[in-house]
Amino acid sequence: MPNDRSDSSAEDPESSPSSPSSQRSRSPQPSQPSVEAPSSSASALAALPALFAEEGRVRAFAAVALGAGDAARVARAAGLSAKETSGALRRLREQGVVASGPDGRLVVVHDRFRELARAVRPASWAPEAPAAAAGDGRADMIVRTFVRDGRLVRLPARWTRKKVVLRHIAEQTFAPGVEYPERTVDEKLRAWCEDGEVDHVTLRRHLVDFGHLRRSDGIYARPAESARTGTA
Repeated sequence: MPNDRSDSSAEDPESSPSSPSSQRSRSPQPSQPSVEAPSSSASALAALPALFAEEGRVRAFAAVALGAGDAARVARAAGLSAKETSGALRRLREQGVVASGPDGRLVVVHDRFRELARAVRPASWAPEAPAAAAGDGRADMIVRTFVRDGRLVRLPARWTRKKVVLRHIAEQTFAPGVEYPERTVDEKLRAWCEDGEVDHVTLRRHLVDFGHLRRSDGIYARPAESARTGTA
């Protein structure tokens, strides 16, 4: 096992300057200029199940996600009428999950889902069984050192600490026994890697190497609790 230098992490002071705005409240998102001003995260989270409860909206959203760049292509791909497509796209735009990109093509606003994921994450973060890998409160302390505001700052160099951090990420991100395609795994891990030193591909590789994810033919799954405990 490689010797660790110092795993104490210097806090990066977060500055959140509040600059008074003289503009009106309607301002488009910089990366998605055509998105209507989205509702607050709390109300958007509440509205999301209803948004995708209607089959036409699900099919329209899937068509956009698979590359249909305008209403006509969405209608063909989703098997919807022009009227159904128009209504579905309008609702998807209102919730900020679909927008027109810089080239005018319809795109999925992945940042919107990351925003909603961050909004709900703190409420669901109660550490599971006390310090599964390191005992008592030490695992919590390690996690707090390397994970801040739901993001991985960096991975510890020491093997035992790295294992604690990776286990925490796996348990908070993937349900045991559920199969995830690589694309979904990457999307989930990107949210952890924003503004950090580790990219999602490196994080995915470490999760596999440490046994927190198993990979077969491009499909990933977190081992069931009993199997994971037995091989830890």
